[in-house]
Amino acid sequence: MSRVGGRVHKGIILKSAREIGLMRKAGGLVHRILAELEELAKPGVTTGELNEVAEKRIADAGAKALFKGVVNPQANRPFPAALCTSVNDVVVHGIPDDVPLEEGDIVSVDCGVVLNGYCGDSARTIAIGAISDEVRKLLDVTCRALDVAIDEIRVGRMWSEVAKEVQACVENEGLSVVRDFVGHGIGQEMHEEPKVPNYYDRKQARSGDFRLDANMTLAIEPMVNLGSHRVRYRDPDRWAVVTEDGRCAAHYEHTVAVTGNGVEVLTAGG
Repeated sequence: MSRVGGRVHKGIILKSAREIGLMRKAGGLVHRILAELEELAKPGVTTGELNEVAEKRIADAGAKALFKGVVNPQANRPFPAALCTSVNDVVVHGIPDDVPLEEGDIVSVDCGVVLNGYCGDSARTIAIGAISDEVRKLLDVTCRALDVAIDEIRVGRMWSEVAKEVQACVENEGLSVVRDFVGHGIGQEMHEEPKVPNYYDRKQARSGDFRLDANMTLAIEPMVNLGSHRVRYRDPDRWAVVTEDGRCAAHYEHTVAVTGNGVEVLTAGG
């Protein structure tokens, strides 16, 4: 296999410096949008209103919404919005709506864009007003799990070694890592090889593990549940994924580029 502007290593597309620069610009746009939405997300605001802001910012930048129109064979319709907004027990893929957010809610906001042909993808979980200590711990641990993953990246290291550290960070706090949804390679497409799990499974490690190489670009996104790791689709939309036990979930994500010195976070906005 070959590819103009980069190399392909065992099915994983390695990016050129130019491509990483374009992804940095896309990631910067995503960072700015999420920062603005975090300021706007208050009791009484709807996720539909947050989506309207995101759609405008994306259009004004000459970009395209990465998620809008995506087809999922499990769902009854293409994804209809620029944002995934997942409230309380919704883990991922919540569709923005006109239900006002309430004091004590949490909402995971996932935003992706395509700018100049390259993708940026990031998520954060936002507290709406005051939240319980238990739920605050959930947010803090999930955010820390993402930081652990980023800190553990080294060229030549197997991803399973990183995933073990992420899982330990979560489970040592009595929380659970979602298994059904994982991170992914990213570049000109939202989903490229490889799959990037946040937990270690011996069987998976034999078949799907990969060695970190310079110029890999990955979307790392731990999803953590307050209770069981088990999830299910919520009917009737077959988009929203909820915790099986109805307890809260959190989700944090960054797009990163592996470098000879470790990693660059492309959605950090620096």
